[in-house]
Amino acid sequence: MAQQVYTLLVEVGRKPGDGLPEGAIGAALVCYASGKDQAEAVRETVAILKQADLAPLEVQGYGSLDERLAECHEIPDEERALMDRALDENSVIVAQMDPFFDEADRLGGAGDPA
Repeated sequence: MAQQVYTLLVEVGRKPGDGLPEGAIGAALVCYASGKDQAEAVRETVAILKQADLAPLEVQGYGSLDERLAECHEIPDEERALMDRALDENSVIVAQMDPFFDEADRLGGAGDPA
């Protein structure tokens, strides 16, 4: 079976040395990972993130490029270029990282005013 690139959304928690911003309680990572199937892409992604001192908690798969196109996902050229790179290098590409912050901390401990 040929290698394909899969789009994954990985939620990570905190771990010493993870490089996440101060005050973050975790992050969401958009990754493109090559694999023979999505399960292999997930295993490789989790292993790479653990090597990078991140703490993967949950992985959601969005399928291969072909599967996403069949579902009418719009995939911009920049995203396709990252997918091509992941396939060419047989690697995991972290395309986006969005840290999570505790809302109470951002409000100075005030919590929900409602």
